[in-house]
Amino acid sequence: MYYWLGEHIEFPSHEYASKEGIIALGGDLSSERLIFAYQNGIFPWFNEGEPIVWYSPEERMVLFPNDLKVSKSMRQVLRKSDFQITQNKAFEEVILACKKIDRKDQDGTWITDDMFLAYMELHRLGYAKSIEVWKENKLVGGLYGVDLGNGVFCGESMFSKASNMSKVAFIHLVKSCGYKLIDCQVHNDHLESLGANEISRAEFLAFLR
Repeated sequence: MYYWLGEHIEFPSHEYASKEGIIALGGDLSSERLIFAYQNGIFPWFNEGEPIVWYSPEERMVLFPNDLKVSKSMRQVLRKSDFQITQNKAFEEVILACKKIDRKDQDGTWITDDMFLAYMELHRLGYAKSIEVWKENKLVGGLYGVDLGNGVFCGESMFSKASNMSKVAFIHLVKSCGYKLIDCQVHNDHLESLGANEISRAEFLAFLR
């Protein structure tokens, strides 16, 4: 039995999350609710046509900057440096690229039109940021996520239109933006290869305080 959200900005205790990490359904994607959710380690993830599903997984995928793994081949890519990196220069372009890019073993996108508008508003308010990678003045990679000013970057999505460019954006985020922790939400083989690991929900929540 899932907890259905009403108009009030609230969520049940984390102990009520399901085995899949679902803590609540419904509500809205207002900036107030999203900010409150991220402050409490909760994020939305759902498909078009479904109710909003809110997650607080028992095991949280995170990356501590000191654990970052950069392969020999990736170090060569970084040394080549035939790209430019910017921050918050093209947030809308980044989120649209994440929304539209084809992904292996994934039917459609979880970045619905409502999600797009919600994170555009978070960006306008200064809570969502992007990292962009450019080649010959063309956007070839990037990522976006939520930054509440507590030293934790809550990653949402990344994309690459040229080999390794999403990794370039991610490595820049980890090494150059001063975060104590990168929240990767749920297990991901790609991010595990870069050094991300799972910690308990309780450990993760402690970093948000």
